[in-house]
Amino acid sequence: MVELMYEKWQGSINTVQIGATEKEGGSRCHSIQVGGAKTLPFLFSEGELPHKPVIAFEIWDTVPRDWPEPLQGCFSGVWNEPLAWAELCVEKFGAKLLCVRLQAAHPEFENKSPEEEQAFISKLLKRVGVPLIIIGCGDDAKDNEVLPAVSEAAKNERCLLGSAVHDNYRTIVASAIAYGQSIIAESPIDVNIAKQLNMLIMDVGLPLERIVIDPTIGALGYGLEYAYSIMERARLAALAGDRTLACPFLCFVGQESWRAKEAKATEEEFPDWGNSIKRGILWEAGTAVALLQAGADILVMRHPEAIKAISEHIERFYQKGAK
Repeated sequence: MVELMYEKWQGSINTVQIGATEKEGGSRCHSIQVGGAKTLPFLFSEGELPHKPVIAFEIWDTVPRDWPEPLQGCFSGVWNEPLAWAELCVEKFGAKLLCVRLQAAHPEFENKSPEEEQAFISKLLKRVGVPLIIIGCGDDAKDNEVLPAVSEAAKNERCLLGSAVHDNYRTIVASAIAYGQSIIAESPIDVNIAKQLNMLIMDVGLPLERIVIDPTIGALGYGLEYAYSIMERARLAALAGDRTLACPFLCFVGQESWRAKEAKATEEEFPDWGNSIKRGILWEAGTAVALLQAGADILVMRHPEAIKAISEHIERFYQKGAK
């Protein structure tokens, strides 16, 4: 009879809370816990995995310019109404977590002011009751103006605010400390830079228990293997006792997956590739499955069918692990 060898780890991943209910000082209908793992993903026999990975529906505050037809078909009726878009995700698709990208603030989009984005987040908080991840427009200078304003609008809601990068973290982190938010620390697929950025954020005054790592992943066929290896190295180091890396992972799965030619190409362009809608959904779902095995705690996804498939995948694993 073969006796299985079980690994036991001395470290664990921090638990980060997203959202605050009325009893916790916020207004969300529920809060979400991520992290807490004491072993590698889905190895239930080796340690505790108290919190399931969660999926956030990605929405924008403006009409996306580069989302392909399979995505447009899901949300075209609410493209021009971001608040209705958010409501649709919650009420029709059952979203428990939303990731709102403030792309309209970008100087090359609508160049919306911090005050306009602050008003938008205030309205969004009243329109939907689920916890929020709030992402800036990607322009460092503008994000330094916008993210503190929206952080103030969401005071004490325990939102996840992003992203803080090595050259642009102080102002964003200071606003998270002032208004009770948590931070996404973005590092360019490098364990050492991720560790260093976490240490810099802690030096400013934000505890490690309010930091989530964005390792900047690649999609299936576009650097996924390398992203997987970096996430795995960081997770192994954290479980071995490196507290500076003991943070949950957030992965922008939808963003990366739908950039792939194989996901967005039409049937007219590549008739041998099959149905474009099914292909895109499978590309996003396939990327998500791999990243779950690498240790992803939060998946930011776009297509409702891909989200449904991955939600069922997670449930099957946890039901199996509970037996």
